[in-house]
Amino acid sequence: MGIWDCKFIIGVSYIFYLIWVSSGDVPDGNILIDCGSPNNTRVGARLFQADNSSTHLLSTSEFILATANFSPIPSSFDSDLYQTARIFRSVSQYTFPIKRHGRHWIRLYFFPFSFGNYNMSTAKFSVSAQSITLLKDFQILGGYSLKEYSLNITDSQLVLTFTPSFSSFAFINAIEVLSIPAKVIPQDVGIVNPQVDDKDLWKKALETVARVNMGNQTVSPLDDTLWRLWVSDDTYLIHNNLVDFVSNITAVNFTDTDVTPDIAPSKIYGTVTRLRTGADPRTNANVTWLFSVDPGFDYLVRFHYCDIVSLPPNTLFNVYINSWLVSTVDLGKETSNKFGAPYYMDAIAMAGGSRSLNVSVGTFSISEVSSPEAIISGLEIMKMSNTKDSLVLDSEESTKTKVGIIVGLVTGSVVGFLAMVMALFLLYRRRGRNIVHAGHKKGDQFAIDEEATNNYDGKAVFSNSKIGYRLPLSVIQEATNNFSEDLIIGTGGFGTVYRGVFKEEKKVAVKRGSCQSQQGLTEFWTEIEMLSQFRHRHLVSLIGFCNEKNERIIIYEYMEKGSLKDHLFRSDACTPILNWRQRLEICIGAARGLHYLHTGSTKAIIHRDVKSANILLDEKFMAKVADFGLSKTGPEIDKTHVSTAVKGSFGYLDPEYLIMQQLTEKSDVYSFGVVMFEVLCGRPVIDPSLTREKVNLVEWIMKWQGRSATDEIIDPRLAGAGQMKSESLQIFLEIATRCLTEHGINRPSMGDVLWHLEYALRLEDVDHRSNHVDDVSSHMYCPDVCLSSMEYSMGSLGDSSAVSMSKVFAQMVTQDKQ
Repeated sequence: MGIWDCKFIIGVSYIFYLIWVSSGDVPDGNILIDCGSPNNTRVGARLFQADNSSTHLLSTSEFILATANFSPIPSSFDSDLYQTARIFRSVSQYTFPIKRHGRHWIRLYFFPFSFGNYNMSTAKFSVSAQSITLLKDFQILGGYSLKEYSLNITDSQLVLTFTPSFSSFAFINAIEVLSIPAKVIPQDVGIVNPQVDDKDLWKKALETVARVNMGNQTVSPLDDTLWRLWVSDDTYLIHNNLVDFVSNITAVNFTDTDVTPDIAPSKIYGTVTRLRTGADPRTNANVTWLFSVDPGFDYLVRFHYCDIVSLPPNTLFNVYINSWLVSTVDLGKETSNKFGAPYYMDAIAMAGGSRSLNVSVGTFSISEVSSPEAIISGLEIMKMSNTKDSLVLDSEESTKTKVGIIVGLVTGSVVGFLAMVMALFLLYRRRGRNIVHAGHKKGDQFAIDEEATNNYDGKAVFSNSKIGYRLPLSVIQEATNNFSEDLIIGTGGFGTVYRGVFKEEKKVAVKRGSCQSQQGLTEFWTEIEMLSQFRHRHLVSLIGFCNEKNERIIIYEYMEKGSLKDHLFRSDACTPILNWRQRLEICIGAARGLHYLHTGSTKAIIHRDVKSANILLDEKFMAKVADFGLSKTGPEIDKTHVSTAVKGSFGYLDPEYLIMQQLTEKSDVYSFGVVMFEVLCGRPVIDPSLTREKVNLVEWIMKWQGRSATDEIIDPRLAGAGQMKSESLQIFLEIATRCLTEHGINRPSMGDVLWHLEYALRLEDVDHRSNHVDDVSSHMYCPDVCLSSMEYSMGSLGDSSAVSMSKVFAQMVTQDKQ
């Protein structure tokens, strides 16, 4: 066969491929691949092609096809796409032919599971499309995520490149490349601030940060012509007591409008979040949604509106991004006073150095409007690529931004509370400088129904990693037998904890927030954010969360043996007494978890609520630190502390932190020292049933120093049993006491604490001359310890509700503003 014959065959084969791409299963040039799968996978009305059908599109030196040996995620209409994956050990490229030039969605499905020697949660890699950097050193520690991008492709091919980081590998579960109708993404957007030029979007790549449906309902991709997920707005809503959620799908009317269902599905325009003005028709409030963003990028923001509530004539309301007025919306004018007609508006916001973006709607001047109203149907936020053709925050720029913000906040501060007030004032002023551009476009009419939440589990389509763990309420209700009281395993300040079982017999702990709980959305999201970032054998793992219909639910791995607190202070027959070796091992496990929080990332994570109730035990009594709702990022490299309002639990709180409002890792060390003495003494930190001098454990311990025999403070269930060696006990007492030093600078680090605890355990394994503990007190290290922790503590009533706390509450500071 001659060379021309070969070229002819190759050419014909390529033509047949183009015909396949444009066939009915992959309409209009769209490409859908179920990576790693030997079979086609149908998702709704769409067919994802088997992996082997795309091998001629792939250029790679080595790859592995992986299949999960279990169902990795709760059942949903697209869960089959996460059952398989393609693993790349070297730089690999997909080259897709592009039939129609213009905007395309690129959706990348990721779910890390283990296959042979490959644990995909350890994979770290970068992804680029054409010259645009989509992901850099990307890693998914847990959960699953669907990244969505929009690129304007003017070439005949789309090249998608996966680049493993050094000594790592890359993986992908599924890929979508979909042509977007030209009208969906504008080429440019008009302006509001005349000092800023128009923004040309034609050459910009976009990444979906948030796509939100108002009215507190999720809309499934099955109900969207472009297969987009719209999550419920209550995820981001700051004050839901200011709004009403309204649904009126039948009111939506597309006739004589310039929009199509491609702009937004009908289920978006058929629901609204409405400012509640019934109690006070002269109200002048704003409804605000808060989103996390990367600093230094511009963001395309699209607002969707539809009057489905019969707004009064001449209704006007204001729309804001951060502190800038985007527009005063006259919905009647924009829709020719047509009931149920859709409308949408685009704006561009510059985040500057801020890591958050606030979107608000509020009433127009109440002096000019007889019946103030404000509504919104939907919201989309998309990050725009920067001048480096990247959608990834550069690490150096990120560091500079953080340092700049902190410097700006602390400038002019003095000490304590005045410093915090000044910092908050400067932060407010700084946010006010963000620039907003805006332009108007006609929208579309669509609606939502309440069944949407039953059809989809609300997984991560967006940049925000925490969305990757979102589970539908129906799945959680099934796992807990609709929150049966028979399955309650604990209660606390946040709410009630239930034992649950998913269909695959996986046990979980389900923490359901109480409506009466004082712990709010900030703590809820903080815990999810922290747990989704870290994976460690001594930190409790996040399984998922749910915030449908005003619920605040977090699902964790199930810890069979409950909390350390239960085992120390319960006396029932079902709770076995921990021996000394077990207690040492539990302290070591908890110390390892805290040490990892303090040192495992660029900036320390300070737990802020270390206590025996937050140290959980698995079936082998291995300790894991839990409850990260109060956790906070530590200080910058050039700073010694974080200035913040005080939060914590009564009896465990670092007195220096309470007095100075200066938080450091040593605040956790103090709290852990209290836990160590709980472990040794077998009694709670506050016990109102004891005599006055013994009510507070820390005060009692400090007064005891050098005055009495050691066995006077040791848990009677341990003392005299011959299970404690004097040398080991001496090391334990020394490091525990140092943790309670009054000044944080004199306390050990968690690494030091861990070393001493491991040393104490090793001493238990060595035969010593004596196992007696009578004379240890004479050798005990006695630093300058605060003797008044009773007066410098605050926190959870659940730990000490019977104790008079008038002095304590006199010292408490107002709620944290951050």
